Amino acid sequence: MAKFDVVDLDLKKVSELELSDEIFGAEPNAHLFYEVAKMQQINRRRGTVGVKNTSLVSGGGKKPWKQKGTGRARQGSIRASHWVGGGKAMAPKQRDYFYRPPKKVRRGALKAVLSLRAREKTLIIVSDFSLSAPKSKQAFEALTKRLKLSGALVIDAKTNTNLHRSVRNLAKFDVLPPEGLNLESVLRHKHLVLTSAAAKAIEGALS
Repeated sequence: MAKFDVVDLDLKKVSELELSDEIFGAEPNAHLFYEVAKMQQINRRRGTVGVKNTSLVSGGGKKPWKQKGTGRARQGSIRASHWVGGGKAMAPKQRDYFYRPPKKVRRGALKAVLSLRAREKTLIIVSDFSLSAPKSKQAFEALTKRLKLSGALVIDAKTNTNLHRSVRNLAKFDVLPPEGLNLESVLRHKHLVLTSAAAKAIEGALS
């Protein structure tokens, strides 16, 4: 078990927390990062592009003129791809880009990125992150002036509505519940701030 200092919002140590080495002490794995980051990015593709080919364009059922004797090039349809208003040759179609690596890979990537932040000393565990009201200014002062951060991902339970409503309006900070933790969000921010309850929740979910 790895020991982590638990601090208050003024960075003063208040206690220690033991967390699993399997989750917070794993070896970083660039291949796992690649697979899971690719999954998150490719699954945002909507794949709704759709262009009509010759068979889908209305009209053009009749041969425009007879095959021989007109002096013009032979044509079979006015909806062929080289005609204005015709269908497109080899047109792109709607498709689903959904990609999902195995559960073991997805969990392994989260363990590796949590361990990476712990190894880099950019993982901060606070005892509590309570705000008196849903005020972005109050959250900004706590994160920048008291915790001395320029940007971070904050993780705490959904029930802490004041925190979630306050941090989500800040440009360089983001907030998620423990169940919403994902690789891309962690990698996008240099620091990761967890409440002690959130750290235990993540440990339980990934065990």
